[in-house]
Amino acid sequence: SESTTTLPSTTNEDLTPLEQDVLDEYERLAENMKKLASLLDTMAGKPTAEILDGLRQLERKTSLVFTLLKASVYSIVLQQEIYSGDQ
Repeated sequence: SESTTTLPSTTNEDLTPLEQDVLDEYERLAENMKKLASLLDTMAGKPTAEILDGLRQLERKTSLVFTLLKASVYSIVLQQEIYSGDQ
């Protein structure tokens, strides 16, 4: 629901130069906000599935690394207990 109302770019004789400058700045700001909203809408709509897939893959890999790390630590602790028991 975009508003298509724009301020006239011609100088209104009832406005002071400062008032016209303020209106021009508001017009530029409104245009930039529309561009930002459009860009955010595009960004929010498309990559969500891709980001979720990437995060799932990262979670799987992280889980695998954690499991391997736990197994390695357990193996080291077990070896140390065996060596301590032999002495």
